[in-house]
Order: sequence, then C-alpha cells, then structure tokens
Amino acid sequence: MPIGIFDSGYGGLTILKEIRKRMPQYDYLYLGDNARTPYGSRSFDIVYDFTLQAVKELFARGCHLVILACNTASAKALRSIQQNDLPMIDPSRRVLGVIRPTIEVLPSLSTSHHIGLLATPGTVASHSYRMELEKMAPGMAITELACPMWVPLVENNEANSPGADYFVKKYIDQLIEADPEIDTIVLGCTHYPILMPKIKEFAPAGIKVVAQGSLVAESLADYLRRHPEIECKCEKNHGMTFLTTESSEKFDSLASMFMDCPVESRRVTLPS
Repeated sequence: MPIGIFDSGYGGLTILKEIRKRMPQYDYLYLGDNARTPYGSRSFDIVYDFTLQAVKELFARGCHLVILACNTASAKALRSIQQNDLPMIDPSRRVLGVIRPTIEVLPSLSTSHHIGLLATPGTVASHSYRMELEKMAPGMAITELACPMWVPLVENNEANSPGADYFVKKYIDQLIEADPEIDTIVLGCTHYPILMPKIKEFAPAGIKVVAQGSLVAESLADYLRRHPEIECKCEKNHGMTFLTTESSEKFDSLASMFMDCPVESRRVTLPS
C-alpha cells in the first residue's frame, strides 16, 4: 500500500523528491494529471472534480494516504474531499495538502510579520494561504501575487533562459513594491523551486525564500509518527511508481529533470 502523491502535472515531483529524501523506506505512487494541466486557471468545481477522480484512482490502487502535492488542488478541493467525500468513500483513509504545513512554519521565519506569496492565479484567487494564516497567526500580513508565466517557463524547459530572468524579476519587483516590509517569500506552487536560483538572484538581500518540499516532508513524517494506524498500512520497499494521464514518453523526459534521476511512467485514464 504505497503513499499516494497527486499533482496536476510535474510540480508535485519536487514534493515527492523531498519526501523520499526524508523517508526513503516507504513506497510511493505518483499520479500526474498532465493531460489536463494546468489547474491554476480552472474553476473551483472543475479542480474539485479532477482532484476527486485522481484521489479515487490512487485509493483504487491501494493507497490509504494521499498527499495533494499541488497548491491549487489543496486550495480548491482538499477541504471538500476531507469533509464530504472521505466519510462516504472510506473514513479510514486520509487526504492531506501542502498549504497548512507551509503556513505552520511562517511565524518562526518572519521577523517583520510581513509575508509575500507567489503562486498560480487559482491559488491566489482562493485566498487559502491568507485564510490559514489568519487562523494560525492572525497578527501577520500576507501579500499575494499571481505568477502566470512561471509554470510555462518551467514546463517548457526555459527556467535558465533570458525570458525567465525577465518574468522572475518582474513578479518579485511587483511583490516588494506592494509591501516593502516583506521579509519572507513563500513559493506557493510546486513548480517554482525549479526557478529558485533566479528567484534568489532577484530577491532583495536578506529576504528568505521558502520552498515547500522539505516542510511537507517533515510534516508528513510527524503525521505518520502521530498516526500509527495509517503508518502501519504503508509498505516499505523503497519503491516509486509513476502514472500520468499524458504520453508516458513526454512525462518521463521532464519528470527526470524534476527528480534528478531516470523516470519510467505508465499512462492511465481517469474515470469521470
């Protein structure tokens, strides 16, 4: 029974990479809905429908625990799936997201209590980070900015191009102009760590840039320690399996870049 990792495309591989680095003993089953990516500009209803289809597929393949390694799915679908669908599907199974583990560490990172969020249009429109931060650290301020060009740059292998320089600098400048007191920037999309060298290059000196992978990995390790009834169902054969709704050849090429190792996937069709 592997741990399921779902993303709308490739970005969740940055989460899987860090989770596996932290806990290599477990088996992991990754599902990328590459045929229908991106999710960032889609409506709440569509993201919910697509995400639920993927979660059911991972459950059908034996997963008792699924991580939505996608900020848009976490923002637009996680709560509904947890509250409305899991009780009917199987109350013993669990679906977790990537937003709460990120929010939990922010009060300890920011001195100014001013946070900047760079994310997809869908995640920004959901205001999920703002709502979680208001619940967990109501004294902190957050400025949200959509970066619609960053995912295409990464997925078209342009992360080191002059075009990436232009768009990375553009969005960071806009964010800091909106709130000069920001001292911590959260990368609220799992694609964005691929742009980390350029983000650090153009971010003002002294600003912390937070990627989610290691935070989610540590949060998951803690979750499994606290929930032995789930942990005992997770197989430990050091395995990784990759599924995609797109061409496996296309997926494998770019996924290998994200994982820094060869990837071989199988194509699947998600039932509606």
